[in-house]
Amino acid sequence: MKEHIRRIVTTTLLTCAILSGVLLALPPSSSASSLSTAVIGMFPKQIGEFAYADLKTARGYSWFPQLREQLLPSRFREFEKLLATAGVDPNTQVEELAWAGSSAKDGEEIVGVALGQFDPSSSEARFKQQKMPIVDVHGYHLYSFASGDAANGAILFTFIDANTAAFGHRAALEKMIDVRMGVSESLLTNDVLFPLINEANGSGIIWAVLDQNYTHLAMQQLVPQASQFPQAGKIIDRLQAMTINVVVDKGVDTHFQAVCGSADDANLLGAALQAGLMYRRYQESQSNSALAGMLDNIRVTPTGDRLKLDAPVSQDQLLSLIASHVFAVPI
Repeated sequence: MKEHIRRIVTTTLLTCAILSGVLLALPPSSSASSLSTAVIGMFPKQIGEFAYADLKTARGYSWFPQLREQLLPSRFREFEKLLATAGVDPNTQVEELAWAGSSAKDGEEIVGVALGQFDPSSSEARFKQQKMPIVDVHGYHLYSFASGDAANGAILFTFIDANTAAFGHRAALEKMIDVRMGVSESLLTNDVLFPLINEANGSGIIWAVLDQNYTHLAMQQLVPQASQFPQAGKIIDRLQAMTINVVVDKGVDTHFQAVCGSADDANLLGAALQAGLMYRRYQESQSNSALAGMLDNIRVTPTGDRLKLDAPVSQDQLLSLIASHVFAVPI
């Protein structure tokens, strides 16, 4: 289970880091992307991670396809294959993507929505011709490459309307449909994550919010050495949540903000992270100077019970990191 969670957390973190470099070419007046409350409210209450990406803007850069190949997890690839089968070009018709992850008995459940311009009637006609497996849930047709009821971890998807396609593991997708039917609570009622989603929404072209469990795993990915310092491990265990966003203004910065248990925790963890980053930078300087340079630019700032990490990435650093495949996510 932890491996499934680790992959999703890693994907989110690395997507934020890598696209901060991709967006360096944006004009200073670039506006932040935001997701409507109506779309956020489609998601079920109990999730561990919520993330958003403005793909329409990101794919305007020549090197984005190369980055995308390193970052895209296998589950999204499966969804894109389904879209292609439906006559939808995911590289041009999908403009925005929002997804959520949550722990499940058999591993990790993913559910998400792709926003763009679709033709559900035409796509469903193609599916019928191809005799694609279909599952009916509350009047929604769920499609999959898999046979039977599309078990065994397959990704299914359905059209909500001409602008929204929902995808995910069957159990997670059924939860989203239950929310639409009014029989389950939506993410809008999550008192922990929804206020943080409101904070992050509109703050960048990429943003994400992680709950306590995902935050712990994210910290292990960001600075794994921090837990080796006295007291840091206990403080990390008390972390409540994390927000991630990419800000585009006169420059581009990736911001990580951890919600700590107290101001003292934020100060102590900040000191531990500084030491951990110095050690990580020393390690990377032996083999990956670009990553070492990026780590050298990270700034750690405790503010009340929040711990902020600012990570700017230059264009030269980005190109070097792409070439070394440092952002590649295990399939």
